[in-house]
Amino acid sequence: MERGTLLKAVSQAQSVVERRNTIPILANVLIEAEGASVQFRATDLDIEVLDKAAAMVERAGATTVSAVTLHEIVRKLPDGALVTLSEEPSSGRLTVEAGRSNFSLATLPREDFPVMASSEYSATFTAPAKVLRRLFDKSKFAISTEETRYYLNGVYLHTAEGDGGRKLRCVATDGHRLARIDADLPIGAEDMPGVIVPRKTVGELRKLLEDDDMKIEVSVSETKIRFATPDISLISKVIDGTFPDYTRVIPQGNTRRLEVDAAEFAKAVDRVATVSSERSRAVKLSLDEDRLILSVNAPDSGAAEEELAVAYSDEKLEIGFNAKYLLEIASQVDRENAVFMFNSSGDPTLMREGNDMSAVYVVMPMRV
Repeated sequence: MERGTLLKAVSQAQSVVERRNTIPILANVLIEAEGASVQFRATDLDIEVLDKAAAMVERAGATTVSAVTLHEIVRKLPDGALVTLSEEPSSGRLTVEAGRSNFSLATLPREDFPVMASSEYSATFTAPAKVLRRLFDKSKFAISTEETRYYLNGVYLHTAEGDGGRKLRCVATDGHRLARIDADLPIGAEDMPGVIVPRKTVGELRKLLEDDDMKIEVSVSETKIRFATPDISLISKVIDGTFPDYTRVIPQGNTRRLEVDAAEFAKAVDRVATVSSERSRAVKLSLDEDRLILSVNAPDSGAAEEELAVAYSDEKLEIGFNAKYLLEIASQVDRENAVFMFNSSGDPTLMREGNDMSAVYVVMPMRV
């Protein structure tokens, strides 16, 4: 088969494989050749990825080989090379040939390879890759990395009442910031159970969603979720836990409105944060009539201040935030302007893109 096709199939497989596993077979990819295609399957017991590629199959068969080694070999082969995979039953090795290169790799029996139990899905719907990419990309920065609150270690995908009817919604939070992203509800998703998609799955999913024109079939059950294109399917267990009621955290009564150029704001925050000590990284926002002063005062390393022209007509306000959180939220804005809604210096702040209510972010302030 052609190197490019093989590389694409093998790279998705090898990224799922756990590097530090104790079960040797989990480091391997299961290669199954039949008809006019080859399937590559890899798993870490929580996620399973299956990638199909067109090939000329002379003899049907199956074996397992180190996913990382195979990927490295294929990656280093010249572009456009024709690659032949053949198993030597007597020696139990897999031969990889391309031009003058020849590799002989150790294999493990395919019978030992764990295949995920098939699941009955309670809802199946199709959505454009672009829509799913936006839902997950804009929410994933807020996923918690705290292992103790495992139910926050993913993105909560569910249906909810949104602006103008029911929506397909992704929410992530780590207790300090929250992202809530909505998309139109696809046909078939109405009865979908809400599931928490784990962080690693969200990362792997990104590779399926590269092509804007691609339609992705999503199947959901209480315990699993499956994303499929004609060539690749990604099946993942979902986090067994209850996502907290995030609606209580989203402030409804914030009335002080600041509108600012999102890119300018992000750059200014980045600049003033340069002097802050890594530990606190607090940036103070001082708001007055149509002006915003960003400042950092780090006694051990220095101070910085920058003024921005903004739209603000409320009473004066001083409020502090973790610089990293502000930067991450500002960088989510696709439109020109970010709108911040404040209440007081001690209350959560709401941020959205212009008047668009389909993406809402909340960030907790910190004392400065």
